[in-house]
Amino acid sequence: MARSGVGSRVAAYRTQLRARGLRPIQIWVPDTRAPGFAAEATRQSRLVDSDGEFAEVMDFLEDVAVFDEDEPKALDAPR
Repeated sequence: MARSGVGSRVAAYRTQLRARGLRPIQIWVPDTRAPGFAAEATRQSRLVDSDGEFAEVMDFLEDVAVFDEDEPKALDAPR
C-alpha cells in the first residue's frame, strides 16, 4: 500500500530524528479536563503549602537550578 503525501513526510521526518539518535516515546499525563482534577490539584497544593520545610526546599531548588548553561550557580554561593 502506498503512503499518502503526509504519511511519507512523517515517515521521513521520523527517520531523520532516529538518524540523529532520538527515539519516540509515549508518556501519560494527568487529564486536566477530568472531573475532580482541579479539586485534587488544590488539595495537593495546600498540602505542600502547609509543609513547614516548603520554603527551605524551594530555596534549595532555586540554588541548584541552572537556567543559563553558560553560568552555572555554585551550591555554596551566598544568598
